[in-house]
Amino acid sequence: MNALKGRTALVTGSGRGIGRAIACRLAADGALIAVHYGSDEASARRTVELIEDRGGRAFAVCAPLGVPGDVEALYERFDSGLERLGEPAALDILVNNAGFNVRGGVADVTPQDFDRLMAVHAKAPLFLVQQGLSRLREGGRVINISSAATRVGLPSSLVYSMAKSAVETLTHTLAKELGPRRITVNCVAPGFVKTDLNKRRWSTPEEEAAHAALSVFGRMGHPGDIADIVAFLASDDSRWITGQCIDASGGTGL
Repeated sequence: MNALKGRTALVTGSGRGIGRAIACRLAADGALIAVHYGSDEASARRTVELIEDRGGRAFAVCAPLGVPGDVEALYERFDSGLERLGEPAALDILVNNAGFNVRGGVADVTPQDFDRLMAVHAKAPLFLVQQGLSRLREGGRVINISSAATRVGLPSSLVYSMAKSAVETLTHTLAKELGPRRITVNCVAPGFVKTDLNKRRWSTPEEEAAHAALSVFGRMGHPGDIADIVAFLASDDSRWITGQCIDASGGTGL
């Protein structure tokens, strides 16, 4: 498939889980992938290997998010990686996927947890777009990963849900501002997705079955379910869609 041939994509947090699936799918469609990671170099290298083994092109970019100078460091290493490959310092697809969760309700949350979650989920995507504008080509794509937690009340993920709500506001506001450059900005909101990052959350078959039952399809989501939607939004087929948040929860909470 060559739907994205000649395009460059940066996928944050693509060493594992949903991010890895997104990176691999965009690479399969022909894009050159910058595999961003914060600390787990081995996992990021594995993503690059998976892409290259299937005939794709990728390189790793290390830059922890949520710390001073994070976005500047990321783009400096992104530009250096492209230079090594003889590619221009340009970007066509930015996928803001990196994230984590600190579980806790209103009585549990701390100012430190709040600041960390907001820094990674809300602040980093905003400034990744801001500082990426000089690289982002006409007709580019910005795809933000949100969560069904913005729609379905999850008291145990209060601040996470707040941060993801900020991402959705960022999405539809940026879509209007970047429209004149034909840059679409959209959001994908997964539900319960089975990855190695959250396997401890469903430590028993009974717990997993209970979460699977919340979808109208009676199963957990898979990373590929999300990656396929992102691939559509990254393609020319989605050219008339912008400012939208696509629920990718398998009908959870309907």
